[in-house]
Amino acid sequence: MHCFNVRVYGLLINEQNEVLISDEQEYGMRFIKFPGGGLEFGEGLPDGLKREFVEECNLEIEIIRHFYTTDIFVKSAFNDSQVISVYYLVKNISPLNFTVKTIAYDFDGEGDVLQSFRWISLANLQPDDVTFPIDKHVVKLLINNI
Repeated sequence: MHCFNVRVYGLLINEQNEVLISDEQEYGMRFIKFPGGGLEFGEGLPDGLKREFVEECNLEIEIIRHFYTTDIFVKSAFNDSQVISVYYLVKNISPLNFTVKTIAYDFDGEGDVLQSFRWISLANLQPDDVTFPIDKHVVKLLINNI
């Protein structure tokens, strides 16, 4: 039996026209993605995204509008599920309360699950700045919309 893996991500763009990205280490892998993650059973997309931002960034957000939903087949990098990702443009409604790094994978501490955040200028953003195929497609869409 094949499963679906529904994921929801936020595109947070600051006043300097930079987008927030997340450097992560988990499952023995390092990867760069947009903040967000898996939808929990019984949760709607907006609630899931808001929960993810609180969990990952200690940040309350407001959803501005839908940006993109996966419209092609994408197999998960971690298991045999089919990934369906939904991206929203978001803005913060609470002050930023996390450390922003300038170097990829500049983690504080040690452990199996690590995360740090960086801002990347939309003017310099490239598909290779993120790891996963869907995120690379979203980067192309962001580049074409600025």
